[in-house]
Amino acid sequence: MRFGSKLVPATLIRRYKRFLADVQLADGSVITAHVANPGAMTGLQAEGARVWLSRSPSLARKLPYSWELIEADFGSGAELTGVNTLHPNPIVAEALAAGTIPELTGYATIRREVKYGRVINGKGSRIDFLLEDPARPPCYVEVKNVHLMRRAGIAEFPDSVTARGAKHLDELAGMAASGARAVMVFVIQIGSAQSFALARDIDPAYARAFDKARKSGVEALAWTCRLTCDEIRLDRSVPIED
Repeated sequence: MRFGSKLVPATLIRRYKRFLADVQLADGSVITAHVANPGAMTGLQAEGARVWLSRSPSLARKLPYSWELIEADFGSGAELTGVNTLHPNPIVAEALAAGTIPELTGYATIRREVKYGRVINGKGSRIDFLLEDPARPPCYVEVKNVHLMRRAGIAEFPDSVTARGAKHLDELAGMAASGARAVMVFVIQIGSAQSFALARDIDPAYARAFDKARKSGVEALAWTCRLTCDEIRLDRSVPIED
């Protein structure tokens, strides 16, 4: 996934109200950027950190800048880390089209945002990707963004309580029980990650839902990303720790 325009370097002053960050540009001016990330962003909001912003061409946006990357040190030196939680889906879309993920190749069609699962209070869920082929059961693929690393080399999810994430796991388990394939893909926007683990202390309910889903036949994959100021793409698969 290539960025739509050249990223702008800045210095982080503070992140607040979850979706806002004040940053200082190279010319000394201070602006407020949009933060497309509802999580805690543990370890990714240090004052004075170097960050990179994209700028929208839309004149209708109140906040034209969006926070995309931060230079963070997880114990092995500074590296670019992605903070925009909207990017994993297009990153995976490109990987599926290119056949980068071996476990998810061989399907005739790929559809995005397909309604599925149970309806609660008039609202149902949408699966991120539905892979279909006349010769195989359908494959439901859910994508999650990962940017938490509290121990060097080990990426973790989630970084905050996510009842919605637990619901998605329950629905994937239902798809697996019906005879379909169900796959959870964790996209790690940290290039140095060597493995993936659940942050069970942060959200025990999600961890229980994950364990239950795995026992029900839900598959799980974790991939790191290669990040530059020009693009983000899937890089390599890493093991998932119990």
